[in-house]
Amino acid sequence: MLGLTALVLAGQPALSAPPSPRLLTGNPAQERTVTGKVLSSDDNAGLPGVNVAVKGTTRGTTTDANGEYRISVTNSQSVLVFSAVGFVTQEVTVGNKSAVNLTLSTDTRALNEVVVVGYGSLKKSQTTGAISSVTPKQITEQPITNIGQAMQGRVAGVDVAQSGSRPGSVPTIRIRGRRSFNAGNDPLYVVDGIPLAREYEDINPNDVGSMEILKDATATAIYGARGANGVVLVTTKRGNPNGKTTISYDNYVGFTDALDKVKLFSGSEFAEFVREAYRTTGNYKDANGNPVPTGVADAYADSKVAVLGGDPNVAAGIAAGRNTDWQSLILKQGIQQNHSLGIQGGNEKTQFYISAGFFQDKGIMPGLDFTRYSLRANIDHQINKALKVGISSYMMYYLRNGENLNPYNFTLQQNPLGRPYDDSGKLIFSPTNDALLTNPLAEVVPGAQIEERKKYRIFNSVYAEVSILDGLKYRVNFGPDFTINRYGRFIGAQTNARKGGDPQATNAAAFNFDYTLENVVTYNKKIGDHSLGITALQSIQRDNSELNQINVQGVPAETQSFYNVGNASSVLGVGSGLIQWTINSFMGRVNYDYKDKYLVTATIRRDGSSRFGENTKYGNFPGIALGWNISNEDFMKGSTWVDLLKLRVSRGSVGNQGVAPYQTQGLLGRTVYAFGNTPAYGYRPETIGNPDLRWETSTTTNVGLDFSLWRGRLTGAIELYQTKTTDLLLSDQLPTSIGFNAVTRNIGETQNKGVEVSLSTVNVNTKSGFKWTSDIVFSKNSESIISLFNGPVDDVGNKRFIGKPLTEFYDYKKAGIWQTNEADAAKSYQSAVGQIKVQDTNGDGKITADDRVFLGSDIPTWSGGITNRFSYKGFDLNFFVYARIGQTILSGFHRDNNQLAGRYEQIKVDYWTPNNPTNEFPRPNSSQEFPVYNSAIIYFDGSFVKVRNINFGYTFPSSVTSKLRMQSLRVFSSIQQPFIFSSYRSKYNGVDPETSDGTVSNGVTPATRVVTFGLNVKF
Repeated sequence: MLGLTALVLAGQPALSAPPSPRLLTGNPAQERTVTGKVLSSDDNAGLPGVNVAVKGTTRGTTTDANGEYRISVTNSQSVLVFSAVGFVTQEVTVGNKSAVNLTLSTDTRALNEVVVVGYGSLKKSQTTGAISSVTPKQITEQPITNIGQAMQGRVAGVDVAQSGSRPGSVPTIRIRGRRSFNAGNDPLYVVDGIPLAREYEDINPNDVGSMEILKDATATAIYGARGANGVVLVTTKRGNPNGKTTISYDNYVGFTDALDKVKLFSGSEFAEFVREAYRTTGNYKDANGNPVPTGVADAYADSKVAVLGGDPNVAAGIAAGRNTDWQSLILKQGIQQNHSLGIQGGNEKTQFYISAGFFQDKGIMPGLDFTRYSLRANIDHQINKALKVGISSYMMYYLRNGENLNPYNFTLQQNPLGRPYDDSGKLIFSPTNDALLTNPLAEVVPGAQIEERKKYRIFNSVYAEVSILDGLKYRVNFGPDFTINRYGRFIGAQTNARKGGDPQATNAAAFNFDYTLENVVTYNKKIGDHSLGITALQSIQRDNSELNQINVQGVPAETQSFYNVGNASSVLGVGSGLIQWTINSFMGRVNYDYKDKYLVTATIRRDGSSRFGENTKYGNFPGIALGWNISNEDFMKGSTWVDLLKLRVSRGSVGNQGVAPYQTQGLLGRTVYAFGNTPAYGYRPETIGNPDLRWETSTTTNVGLDFSLWRGRLTGAIELYQTKTTDLLLSDQLPTSIGFNAVTRNIGETQNKGVEVSLSTVNVNTKSGFKWTSDIVFSKNSESIISLFNGPVDDVGNKRFIGKPLTEFYDYKKAGIWQTNEADAAKSYQSAVGQIKVQDTNGDGKITADDRVFLGSDIPTWSGGITNRFSYKGFDLNFFVYARIGQTILSGFHRDNNQLAGRYEQIKVDYWTPNNPTNEFPRPNSSQEFPVYNSAIIYFDGSFVKVRNINFGYTFPSSVTSKLRMQSLRVFSSIQQPFIFSSYRSKYNGVDPETSDGTVSNGVTPATRVVTFGLNVKF
């Protein structure tokens, strides 16, 4: 709303401001005055508020209420620049004229902007579906690893969440919520017209020319079987036909630091915490056998506690007042860098774009890093008037270390009274006598823990397009996709996992080949006021995945790591496999519009999948959408403040095939038995096949309104939608007495509904060159289960409830901590003072499973983002804020690091003692591994607001770049995620509350802040 307020307060006066009384001074002998009038092409009326500036200088003025202006120029070579929001900027050389009059044309670029819709493109004013776009500028204005991160907070209806800051990690993306339990909720990614069968994150973000997100069923129906979860269309950069070659180089180098550390007990606080845990059980007594009161330390009592004085290492730490900060010992400063070189050019016959990219992210912990190398060549060639061919070829290699490693986690449980190094500086493998607490620094000794993934990928999109008749074209697309994925894991002897035992190693490899072959026929014809577009498609996509793996133990030399598993003393396991699937598709689409007023899009797609039964392989997915360009009606012709007003209504169905292949067949599993006295292997039925398995189907109704007001000063869209998904692919439970636990069936129904708002505002646009714009997105989505196995009946065992989201936290609710004056009441509930008080929901005087309540969902009440951009005389500043409000998180981080048992280091929390009768956390207790009803203290409000990125840059003027033989030069600095506002962090000492599945795991890495410096140069 900040942008809208500024629109009224700051924007409107600029439209009617009088000419500036101050004209910058030059040489009075050479100056002369130029006057004139600026008219609007809409009605030929005088246009107020037009900025009139002398190019290359700081002098300028604005037109008055009648469109008239007066300005001084220095000579006849002076160039006047006329600009106004919503109009095409014009430049006029003064020459000998004393009066310069002109008419500004309405800028219709936004309305005529071409939007990729799948198997074609349309003007933005002609689209009928719910489609959002992410521009290359939005992609590159913040440091990102993959294109998924660019959508966060930039696209209404798209929820992007990432857990932790591990280099190379990929966010979870949900378009308009979740629909399915088992069939997946990931969107389909289509790159240069070819649907991807696997990871989208391999694409270099710097190569992206446009990115469209298809959200409603009619927009996604052209991809039928895979469109249920939305579609992300990625079009990479192409060459240009202007005969000029452009070379661009974009880079940044940055430094990564932990945003902060987890607040743990200091050495003295830890010792007192342990004492309290033993006081609770009556095991902290002085030499005379008397209980030592809270807050008092006793050397004799300490000596009887194994975690304290009973361990000489810890006793020495207590005596020395030691406080080892294990977190600081393992955290380091990371480095992030990105370099991208692009060459773009061509002529009328051949266009090309060639790029090379290098991205590296070295994390804040040793052994965690991600490096990607990429090469791209996009070539289009017009052989003759009828035939055009082209190729998009992408080659990528990446190396990722520490995909699942987290040495940081060990530091959070390590006793702060222990020593990491001996007097000679040598690493102490066991700082205390606790056998489970080895030195976390041993995990980051080079070669001790290795987890390495290498990936090689070649992805191509090849096409040939033939113009048969006027408006009739045939196109064939072929998209082969090769991927080799090698995974290596080594665990050395001197690690916590092996504790001096034989080293272990794993070597695994996967070879994937996927191809798509499409035949597309399009026909476009305009007859008078009627426009018709027809698209017909036949497509086949086939995927082939081979994999193998071997696990060994007893690697003779640790320097061999996982490379020479044949030398190991024993084989722990081997495995290999082959997975294949195919989709065969047919699609037809008709686009019709009359006078650019009334729009109709009708789509039908028929998909067949090898994953389903013989009689149910094929599914039909239709969609229809209507659009009404109200702004093109005759009764709107006189409106000068409405540029675009379009109403859209659509309804359609799409499918989901996202279950593992071969579910329709009964699979065998290996078993062992005795053949006489000889052990033998055999096979037994492992699953029940379901030959009638068929598609999940999602049907969406969407109502949308697109608008552009005051010549682009306020633009945006509002969407209302409802999606019902039927025939859910669920595992139906079976009696175990028949030998099987479940069978996959089509049962159940879910629903999603929501509202999305996207706004872009021009808040300030002054004659001095200062401009302020804002992009605002708001999303609110609610999901609910309509029916399950037995209709509208709860499945309590799996925590699935009718009318609730797919993930709903259902557990005991903390009512506080039992206080001293509640001793009798606590006893009646089989509890005690200082322990967790659980809400007796049904009031029956006891705590049972019936007392569990709904504590919240991982679905936010709403989410949104705002990007503000400021520019002034070459300087630019933008900052992006993202918010996710109202969701609940389950903190496994607190569950595992807040056991309050008096053995391990803990998150610093406000725990109960006789001297501190808090209601936050229970009293430590050495006799229990976790507090009773500990699940009641691991749910938190997961709301957060993040300042995602602040970017400040300067673009050098042409007078400088021309001397350097450059087209443009910009230098910039940015800071990514400098602030996170969240009660989970500030009040409860949690880590980053952003999570992809509603759970903050114990293995999450700390939130990071990245400061970068870079440049964008074009020759």
